[in-house]
Amino acid sequence: MRRFRTLLTLLALLLAGAALPAWSGVRDAPGKDLQVALITYGPGAIYWERFGHDAIEIRDTVSGESVNFNYGVFDFDQKDFLLNFARGRMNYMMDAERSAPEIGWYVEQHRSVRRQMLNLSAAQAAQLRDFLLWNLRPENLHYRYDYYTSNCTTKVRDAFDRVLGGQLEKQLAARTGGQTYRQQTDRLMAAQPWLMLLLDLGLSHYADRPLNAWQESFLPVVLADQLTHARIRDAAGDRPLIASDTMLAPNGLTPPPATAPDLRLPLLAAGAALGLALLLLGRSKRRAARIGFGVLATLWLLLAGLAGLFMLALWTLTTHVAGWANANLLLFNPLAWGLFAAVWRTRASRRAHLLAWIIAALAALALLGNLTGLLMQRNLPWILLALPVWAAILHTLRRRNAA
Repeated sequence: MRRFRTLLTLLALLLAGAALPAWSGVRDAPGKDLQVALITYGPGAIYWERFGHDAIEIRDTVSGESVNFNYGVFDFDQKDFLLNFARGRMNYMMDAERSAPEIGWYVEQHRSVRRQMLNLSAAQAAQLRDFLLWNLRPENLHYRYDYYTSNCTTKVRDAFDRVLGGQLEKQLAARTGGQTYRQQTDRLMAAQPWLMLLLDLGLSHYADRPLNAWQESFLPVVLADQLTHARIRDAAGDRPLIASDTMLAPNGLTPPPATAPDLRLPLLAAGAALGLALLLLGRSKRRAARIGFGVLATLWLLLAGLAGLFMLALWTLTTHVAGWANANLLLFNPLAWGLFAAVWRTRASRRAHLLAWIIAALAALALLGNLTGLLMQRNLPWILLALPVWAAILHTLRRRNAA
């Protein structure tokens, strides 16, 4: 969610304390002189920017100094970064920088910028400032990142809830969320269709659970909207959490759709077209048609097996819990590779014939489980893609054996 920063030297100086004196206003100001705001940045054009970003702005009203505290900073040069990323063991950081340059960078990227001033008491503002400075220490800087439960926005949300004594979580958890993890992911990644499809394929039933507003506030824009309904109840009385809400810069990019694209019809059309092509090629006795069937079926089997290995690896070798126990393994799995030879032969072996039946039956089982609700995963689009293809391959192998 956070753009990649490589200014590690500056960060090191900051952590060492060399830069903190320049922030003496923010660091040392009494709570009554502090203003706290949530700064929300709209989605960007690059795939890792599609979820948006946010920061906590703390301003000293006396000196005019203003600092943005950000979570979700990562470093490609970190030892074994890509391996740890693949395994789901992602160590992210927070940083802090002057508000104006950071906001200016997002404005230059044509991303929307929204500032929401919080109605915190002097004690709460000081407590939040002290917590963020504590979090910026080298021993507290890193945290284990998770896309849905521990990202740049959930850390901001949790920091607010901390100084509000749990009031924010109590209020948001009592509200129903609007969309699931899968729907929000598909919606925000719709501008990169192939990546969206890969993510959708890899998400298990975990991503289809109903969310409350607290859980759905893993997204910056959702958190910003939810805070407009939150209230603070303390010794000072009952008041809205948000004191003012200002759009500092409009969105200059194509916005993501409000809802996730419906993948059922496109994937059904693809599956039906591929299944029909296999049936027509498999029925023909011409050599060219048989070769065409073999090539097309082999490509499908190769991709199905690779997809299965990908999902098995997510489940058994990584901590990406959103991909564990994926029902799409009923549709795509390495069993497909057992049919490589069969799709090229004029007669399939009994073993290959049985394997084709098993694979088709697993796909039918996925459909039954989806329609009856026994499988909680919302993977009907992938069933509509896979089932016609497996049925066409099974029919062709049976027809050849009957000839």
